[in-house]
Amino acid sequence: MATPKFSKYSEHPKRTPEEMIERAAAFLAVMKGRRSVRHFSDRPVPREVIEDCLRVANSAPSGANQQPWHFVVVADPEVKREIRIAAEKEEEDFYLRRAPNEWLEALALLGTDEHKPFLEIAPYLVVIFAQTRGESPGGQKHKHYYVSESVGIATGMLISAVHHAGLACLTHTPAPMRFLNEILDRPRQEKPYLILVVGHPAEDAVVPDIEKRPLSGSSTFLG
Repeated sequence: MATPKFSKYSEHPKRTPEEMIERAAAFLAVMKGRRSVRHFSDRPVPREVIEDCLRVANSAPSGANQQPWHFVVVADPEVKREIRIAAEKEEEDFYLRRAPNEWLEALALLGTDEHKPFLEIAPYLVVIFAQTRGESPGGQKHKHYYVSESVGIATGMLISAVHHAGLACLTHTPAPMRFLNEILDRPRQEKPYLILVVGHPAEDAVVPDIEKRPLSGSSTFLG
């Protein structure tokens, strides 16, 4: 069994309570403007922005620090087209045949349907895969632990980074998504987690007129 190694944690910034309150409020103000956008512009986005956002996601905590995720960044128009065709095929089956009425009623508030033009219009699709198994630098195979939790945290940090950079994004989860393994040539032990559509919102973009629950409805403080 490997012996753990530790180093002094000296990077954590020391801030006064007043500074922490100010920074938390400033970040809240930025993130309150985040919305899921379905109308994108084809306006280019510097690749460096996407790379830094992915570096933020890579810094996420994960079970046993195994980082059980892989990000495939798709900018090629032909590949985006292929993904759209496959996704819309699954979505058409979902909306017209598989989805229960209760689910369709919930989605009606968002105005969604089987048509997904944003998969081609947005400059980037970040396809997130969850890895059930990994490989050490020496080539030894090993199981990953807390995969869903770890990938979910990394995805949340990626969404926050994208918005903080000034871009819009949309989480898209057609089901099933195994077609992504084939199109993007990813191994079977990787499970498609979601497609994050990233870019600038269209000039005429609209979003559903809905609200988030207040803190009192989603949180409990003890003590």
